[in-house]
Amino acid sequence: MVTVKRYTATWCGPCKQLAPVFEELKNEITEVTFETIDVDQNKEYAINQGIVSVPTVILEKDGQQVYYFSGVLPKSVIAGIIKKYL
Repeated sequence: MVTVKRYTATWCGPCKQLAPVFEELKNEITEVTFETIDVDQNKEYAINQGIVSVPTVILEKDGQQVYYFSGVLPKSVIAGIIKKYL
């Protein structure tokens, strides 16, 4: 199972750019679980995951982190990364 975790915050401009991209990917790549974690509402969890900037995206396969990036990437790049781990 592949899970894509997007760490975000309501005050973050780049996070707002990435949100619609993730909604599109969520609808297009249905065999993946997408999670959105607000770092302000989940501070301890974000700290424990090593999140130091937003947006940060972590891909996990079978519970293990396999890919990590911070910032905004084009939708096609993110889709390619996800599909690599299916």
